[in-house]
Amino acid sequence: MLEGSFLSHLVELRARMIRALGGLMLGFLPCAFYARELYTLLAQPLLEKLPQGGQMIATDVATPFFVPMKVAMMMAFVITLPYTLYQIWAFIAPGLYSHEKRMALPLVFGSSLLFFFGMAFAYFAALPLVFEFITYFAPEGVAVMTDISKYLSFVLSMFIAFGVTFEVPVVVIVLVRTGVITIEKLKEIRPYVIVGAFVIAAIFTPPDVISQFMLAVPLCILYELGIFIATFMIKHQNKETQPDMSACSEKDPSEKKDTPPKPD
Repeated sequence: MLEGSFLSHLVELRARMIRALGGLMLGFLPCAFYARELYTLLAQPLLEKLPQGGQMIATDVATPFFVPMKVAMMMAFVITLPYTLYQIWAFIAPGLYSHEKRMALPLVFGSSLLFFFGMAFAYFAALPLVFEFITYFAPEGVAVMTDISKYLSFVLSMFIAFGVTFEVPVVVIVLVRTGVITIEKLKEIRPYVIVGAFVIAAIFTPPDVISQFMLAVPLCILYELGIFIATFMIKHQNKETQPDMSACSEKDPSEKKDTPPKPD
C-alpha cells in the first residue's frame, strides 16, 4: 500500500514537471522570435551611458546567437513563473493542513511579486547608476566596449542579488510565524543586520560604493517592513484566538431564576 502511494506521488510529480516545462517551452517560442530586441532592451542601461558611438562586442563566434537565446529563455521563465508556481502548489497542497494552505499561498504569491520588484529595481534604478559611475571613471582614450556574454552574466548576477534581497520580508514573516525567532529578538539584532546588509552588498555587487548602497539600503528597509508586517499578523492572530469573554462569563448571581409556581 505504501509503495503504491509512493509511486502515485512520483507519477503526479512527473506530470506536474512536464506541464511546467511545457509552459516554459510555449513561453520561449514567442520570446525567441524577439530575442534580438529583448537583448537590446536588456542592454539599454549600459548603451545609454556609453559615449557617442559606443557599442558592445561579441568575442566568440557563436555568442551573437546563444546570448540572445539565453535572454529569451530568461524572459520565458519570468513570464511563465506564475504557472510553474501553480504546478508546484498543486502538487504539495493536498499534503498541507488548512492553516498551512492559508499561509503558503500568500507567501508564494508575495515572494514571486517581491522577486519581480527586485529585478525591476535593479534594472531601472541600480544598473543605470552603476554604469554611469563606471563609464565616468574610464580613463581618457579608453573605449568602453563590453562583451555581450559578460554583460549578460553581470546583469543576471545583479538580478539574482536584488531579487533575493527583496525576499527579506517573506523570510522574516516565516521565521516569526513558525516560532523560530521573536519580534523582540529581531529588533534586538537590528544593528547586526545593518552591518550584515553592507557586507552582503560588498560581496554580491561590483566594487563601487553606489551599487553597494543600492543593495544594502533596500535590504535594511525591507527588514523593517518584514518586522512591521509580522507584528501586525501576530496581533491579528492573537485577536482571533482570544476567547470570547462574554460567552464564558458566569451569569449574574442577582439575576432571577425561573422557579415553578407554588401549588395553591
